[in-house]
Amino acid sequence: MYMSSHAVEVKVIEGAGTIILNRPDYGNALTRSMVQQLMEALDDLYLEKRARAIILTGAGDSFSIGADVQEMKADAESPSPEEQWGEDAAGFRDLLVRMLEITKPIIAAVNGPALAAGAALVVASDMVVASREAQFGLPDARHGMVAGLAAPLLCFRIGAGHGARLLLTGQTIDAAEACRLGVFHELTDPDKVWARAMLLAQECACGAPEAIQLTKRLINETLGESLSTQLSAGAVMTATSRTTEAAEEGIAALLDGRKPQWK
Repeated sequence: MYMSSHAVEVKVIEGAGTIILNRPDYGNALTRSMVQQLMEALDDLYLEKRARAIILTGAGDSFSIGADVQEMKADAESPSPEEQWGEDAAGFRDLLVRMLEITKPIIAAVNGPALAAGAALVVASDMVVASREAQFGLPDARHGMVAGLAAPLLCFRIGAGHGARLLLTGQTIDAAEACRLGVFHELTDPDKVWARAMLLAQECACGAPEAIQLTKRLINETLGESLSTQLSAGAVMTATSRTTEAAEEGIAALLDGRKPQWK
């Protein structure tokens, strides 16, 4: 039996497993508990013979707006948050590596904003179907932090030039621009995102399972052979950036709804 919880739901329908980020009132912001649940859900669907592909989507109007800021604030106020931040970055790295290593195709069905850690989930997926109203962005630098885990995946998917622009400016781009850059692969109406992802999953199921598995390994282990090493380095950079005064100010400004004041 596959894992399912309130915040992360799992379903198997017509030959595809669907993982739903289910905190719509909070933009499907990711808590550390959800990261662990996502890992368990991926493992369960990998073993589920009925699921030939895996769809990842969000409940409500968002895919995921990133890490839970309230959880980050609580960590910052603890006596020694550095160890927790290191564990969180390593845990999210492990999730992204698992997405790359699992040999079933993963299709991101982006139903709304995909930001920061949510954007990292998108670029860790093999295929991306998005709503025409979706957005994509890595605004971490605007909040005093580093998108160390999304950066290597983004540059692997769309090249270092376009990746650098998004990472250094922290811009949030619309669906049309994300599709032009190759972050999103196709756009559809908001109410048809999951259905289109299901059609892609069914198309993947037309191939021999062994051939699909070997093809994904070829892409991620050969063409992207250094991704795991880059993600490990990115996890260290992400955790380190959270210890700075800039991150403290960035998180406070985000919670206060104001622009950060950089020194």
